[in-house]
Amino acid sequence: MHFVYNTGGCTLCRNGCCKAHNQKLNTYNWLCDIPESESSDYVEVQFKNTRKGYYRNEAKILLTKGDIVAVEALPGHDIGTVSLTGKLVLIQMRKNNVRRDTEFKKIYRIAKPTDLDKYNDAKAREHATMIRSRQIAADLGLDMKIGDVEYQGDGNKAIFYYIADERVDFRQLIKVLAETFRVRIEMKQIGSRQEAGRIGGIGPCGRELCCSAWMTNFVSVATDAARFQDISMNPQKLAGQCAKLKCCFNYEVDAYVEAQKYLPSRRIALETKDATFYHFKTDSFKKEITYSTDKTLAANLVTISADRAFDVIAMNKKGHKPESLTEQQKTETQKQEPHDVLEDSLTRFDHMKKKKKKRLHHHHPSNGINEQQMPSNPKS
Repeated sequence: MHFVYNTGGCTLCRNGCCKAHNQKLNTYNWLCDIPESESSDYVEVQFKNTRKGYYRNEAKILLTKGDIVAVEALPGHDIGTVSLTGKLVLIQMRKNNVRRDTEFKKIYRIAKPTDLDKYNDAKAREHATMIRSRQIAADLGLDMKIGDVEYQGDGNKAIFYYIADERVDFRQLIKVLAETFRVRIEMKQIGSRQEAGRIGGIGPCGRELCCSAWMTNFVSVATDAARFQDISMNPQKLAGQCAKLKCCFNYEVDAYVEAQKYLPSRRIALETKDATFYHFKTDSFKKEITYSTDKTLAANLVTISADRAFDVIAMNKKGHKPESLTEQQKTETQKQEPHDVLEDSLTRFDHMKKKKKKRLHHHHPSNGINEQQMPSNPKS
């Protein structure tokens, strides 16, 4: 029996049911092959990078995923790409806490060539505007960084995304920017992780940054997540390209916490007849623990299994101290004497070569005469 995946006869260029691997924040439309799933007036539109908006399709325009549309803006209109249609938009609105009783902006039309020309001209000015605005902010002595600039589709408005540790009074900055670029100015504050997601880049793992590939919600990362995984407390290794703790520390911390439930406490010191051993490092998944005779330095390191550590702890509680941390698996008579490799003869392989040559001479003909035809006493 042959099974074929049912996509409802849809492709990305038609209904957008297939998953787009090259588009960030893509939503898989799992309702595409359900009848009457497209009966909804709400449409999700995506703009530059992570900015999305929800609009009402009052004109009943036939829209599919990937269409470039002109939507209502204040002032003028904006250009965006349809990222989701149908009843799934209502689920996304509820997920993002967007209330349906609010006033939604309208979708005007599918973008015309003249709309796209204005849109491309506005986008071409974004980088130069960002560089110039940074210089203006530095001249005004403002403690802020402008990370990105986004022009509206018709070029009448520009959104400046900035980062600041403290509250910034940018009223004078808005006046100077409006006089310089002759557009309406809007300022939006973002965090360091949002800036890294908008700029993008390659992480230390060799893959695209998670914040620019698929992450939408940024959860706070604590240093305890790195401690549980025995990661070095080096700030250069802990911080990502956003100068904050790496988000990937939260991915595997639960597995480490679960594995450490079956390991002894790191605060317990192990007593032997010779010395006292303190915890140095732990391999949680191999269940191996390394102990040191010094609390802060790596001195006389001994690696034992978690079971052996529990045995030593139980012995210490009873008042007994073992000879050493490692298990004595061999007695003195069972121990092998050390063997020096240099004592072997340097010509030990020559005997093997002679035997091999003799065997070949015995089985192969020599000068056209077999070994059986040779005389018994060949002295001549």
